[in-house]
Amino acid sequence: MIDPVAKFPSELDQLPDRDTEETAEWAASLDAVAKAAGPHRAAYLMRRTLQHAEGAGLALPKLLETDYVNTIPSSAEPVIDGDEEMERRITAWNRWNAAAMVTRGSKYGVGGHIATFASAAWLYETGFNHFFRGKEGDGSGDQLYIQGHASPGIYARAFLDGRLTEAHLDKFRQESAGDGLPSYPHPRRLPWLWEFPTVSMGLGPLSAIYQARFNRYLTNRNIKDVSNSHVWAFLGDGEMDEPESTAALALAAREGLDNLTFVINCNLQRLDGPVRANFKIVQELEAQFRGAGWNVVKSLWGGAWDELFQLDTTGALVRRLREVPDAQVQTYQTRDAAYIREDFFGKDPALVEMAKLLSDDKILECFHLSRGGHEPRKVYAAYKAALSHKGAPTVILAQTVKGFTLGEGFASKNANHQMKKLTNDEFKNMRDLLELPISDGQFVDGQVPYGHPGADSPEVRYLQERRAALGGPAPARRSHAIAPLPAPADKSFAAFDKGSGSQSMATTMAFVRLMKDLIRDKTTGKRWVPIVPDEARTFGMESLFPSLGIYSPKGQTYEPVDRDQLMYYREAKDGQILNEGITEAGSMADFIAASSAYSTHGEAMIPFYIFYSMFGWQRTADQMWQLGDQLGRGFLVGATAGRTTLTGEGLQHADGHSPVIAATNPAAMSYDPAFAYEVAAIVKDGLRRMYGEAAPGEDRDVFYYLTVYNEPMPQPAKPAGIDEGIVKGLYRFNTAETAGVTVPVNAPRIQLLGSGTAIHWALQAQKLLAEEWGVAADVWSATSWTELRRDALEADAALLRGEERIPFVRKALEGVDSPVLAVSDYMRQVPDQIAQWVQQDWSSLGADGFGLSDTREAARRHFGVDAQSIVVAALAQLARRGEVPVTAVKEARERYGL
Repeated sequence: MIDPVAKFPSELDQLPDRDTEETAEWAASLDAVAKAAGPHRAAYLMRRTLQHAEGAGLALPKLLETDYVNTIPSSAEPVIDGDEEMERRITAWNRWNAAAMVTRGSKYGVGGHIATFASAAWLYETGFNHFFRGKEGDGSGDQLYIQGHASPGIYARAFLDGRLTEAHLDKFRQESAGDGLPSYPHPRRLPWLWEFPTVSMGLGPLSAIYQARFNRYLTNRNIKDVSNSHVWAFLGDGEMDEPESTAALALAAREGLDNLTFVINCNLQRLDGPVRANFKIVQELEAQFRGAGWNVVKSLWGGAWDELFQLDTTGALVRRLREVPDAQVQTYQTRDAAYIREDFFGKDPALVEMAKLLSDDKILECFHLSRGGHEPRKVYAAYKAALSHKGAPTVILAQTVKGFTLGEGFASKNANHQMKKLTNDEFKNMRDLLELPISDGQFVDGQVPYGHPGADSPEVRYLQERRAALGGPAPARRSHAIAPLPAPADKSFAAFDKGSGSQSMATTMAFVRLMKDLIRDKTTGKRWVPIVPDEARTFGMESLFPSLGIYSPKGQTYEPVDRDQLMYYREAKDGQILNEGITEAGSMADFIAASSAYSTHGEAMIPFYIFYSMFGWQRTADQMWQLGDQLGRGFLVGATAGRTTLTGEGLQHADGHSPVIAATNPAAMSYDPAFAYEVAAIVKDGLRRMYGEAAPGEDRDVFYYLTVYNEPMPQPAKPAGIDEGIVKGLYRFNTAETAGVTVPVNAPRIQLLGSGTAIHWALQAQKLLAEEWGVAADVWSATSWTELRRDALEADAALLRGEERIPFVRKALEGVDSPVLAVSDYMRQVPDQIAQWVQQDWSSLGADGFGLSDTREAARRHFGVDAQSIVVAALAQLARRGEVPVTAVKEARERYGL
């Protein structure tokens, strides 16, 4: 008898073995197979046994890799429901026109990509002809995340179905005239076609996961039943190197998102060369996705390989495929049969014998042409399997050849991503390969022609009939005629107009209180989508947990530890809060899905995402560009904002620059409110503009960014007549006289402009200037330096057109003949945005440099933005004008210890 202790790792001794003799027999059987049939046979049996166990539902660790073969054998492939020959001709036209469009545009130097769509054509065509639901049927249709570099093929198909003309194709990457085609999927540039922007790479996969999750959220909350919508994300194997591409795989599996399919075009190449030159990217991705809990379908080899696999009675072929690195597979694509016989088959005696049975043509057919991603039957079977799998998302790993059908100069060449055109001779070879009826005479003046079988041709009729059966054209974006949402009751906003009296309140708390009131609104309250990355308690939002519930597709399967408390942690299947854990990227992906639901699903949702301001724009600015590209609407809230307000947290938490980054995004309406009533007024205006009755010519496709602070301060009452100034960015909060300070008649005067929490230091400085230096200071609240700048830029542009417009900041300061000193809790670059349009003498203070851990007072003194520093800066500015003695500046500096 074999001793099981001697045969198994010691850690297994921790698991009780109720029958050691049986265990030993299993081990002995495996040893016997290895001895009699070889270790490869033993390994094969083990894999088959584990696969069988997994299929039977036994609780075993998953097998993370399978052999380098197709998941679905040819014998199990379903029959395609359609005309394969017709679809081949349609695909041929699309291949041709995609290449022609990029080649014709190359004479203008605008670039473009040919090779990606050439490899992925059947991945798209099979979906368009059989699977992708359009938006004219029931529900919302499917959501398609198209690989950015494949866009020429999508334009080619839209040309074939009549949605684009030759004139459009000739404007590829030439958009300035207003009728061109953007290089990549871009809703802002082509809003009737593109639904999702997928470049920058990596953001598409992340967004697709959260879109599928948000679809479930809408259904579970009874907003809209979108259970028939499926999310398809088309990705490149090189794109999977982006960390965002795999950041949320576990979420998709954990929540059982079987309404999601990734289709990864594994052409083994990225931009400069092989994805995994010395390894195998397909096997790596399989292990990664299976380990995360996804269903994996591999479609690697075409039908020509079936004969080879039937001849592989020893498993030598499968072993060789598993060991050959990707870069060598790429090399086989460009070499002759003799090279492949020697390098691939010559490594194993069993393969040498197999190769003797194969003709050179058969070898070249297999290694040059036959890939799973290039054969519609293989792709159809994979898609069918993905849709039928329940309980987990599916990833399809489809092997292709980059540059397929474009000729020997393109296929599998390292440089093909940067190759922008084919010669006419290469086009003619491509024409013959694709069997297209294009004559040599159509190449006029040396230019490749577009090809079209005719608007009433069998190909076009078939294409349109297939799309009609599936619910209309795809891809497509809809601008639904959604009625404006009714405005919430004014009392919710007016609650802050009287101020807080002697009670102190941080603007973060003011925002949360406002949200609580708005979410209670009987008409629009259910449309709010609160999003927070595991910091709800930091922002005082825990009281929303029991009332709104935290969204979980499983509900709450446990008794929360704080169930006996009033504000206990309540999860619910119809929960309203998206509490995402520690993931700003995931929270932004949530926000993007919710912010564009008005278009994707015809349901206006109002997301607000609240986060540490330092970890918003700095960490996820690329997604905020994606948000603007996708025409998203909603409220981003940078809480605990500013460089000096978050005591003790230090450099990594001190935000001194988010408004600078936000100012670069044309879709971001960036505000730095100082008072609770300003927060209310800005949110009210945002709801009107994005969801209500926008003014004529006003862009609704914007999002609002508000910075709010965690420093409790008494909130003043709202002055009269300032609403326009709050929204446009500047108003006078008080004067020296209305502030109640005593100043001499004809005292020197200065204007103090402050934003956010800095206005409180300006108010302190106002008092010091009057009481200790006899200087009158008026205090202004600059709610948005960025909006002031944009208005001024628009005025400059109008002037170039011959129109006379005065910037709002200039009108607001009209009649002021004293200097201006601006101060914020951000770097000076933030207030300096408007300096060139201020006619008065200008200077500014800000918190430039790195943050630090200390008290608020010490941090403000360090950066030179506290009240005393403002006083010294104001005196210096007045001294330069001769309005106060120069000695006053020195005296003040010494008095305040500066």
